[in-house]
Amino acid sequence: MKLIGLEVLENFRRGHADIRNPLDAWEAEARDAQWTTPQDIKDRYASASFIGDDRVVFNIKGTKYRLDVKVNYRHQIVLVKRIGTHEEYNKWTF
Repeated sequence: MKLIGLEVLENFRRGHADIRNPLDAWEAEARDAQWTTPQDIKDRYASASFIGDDRVVFNIKGTKYRLDVKVNYRHQIVLVKRIGTHEEYNKWTF
């Protein structure tokens, strides 16, 4: 997959040192992935939430952080929309 919006992740990493390794691992897996359907994601990330409009919320570092992305399966693109703590996630609107 091609990842777009990585600056969102970089900015978040600066304030949350404990997320570096789990987020690096997610990025590496996403880059190597060839997701063609939501089931492909669910097979690897059972706790991922699908919120419509090809949006997926991943749990990072357990449930401490949430990563909101939009997936274009046809063009193999993942657009990073936002990332936040569990507390911040509870305030997001979709």
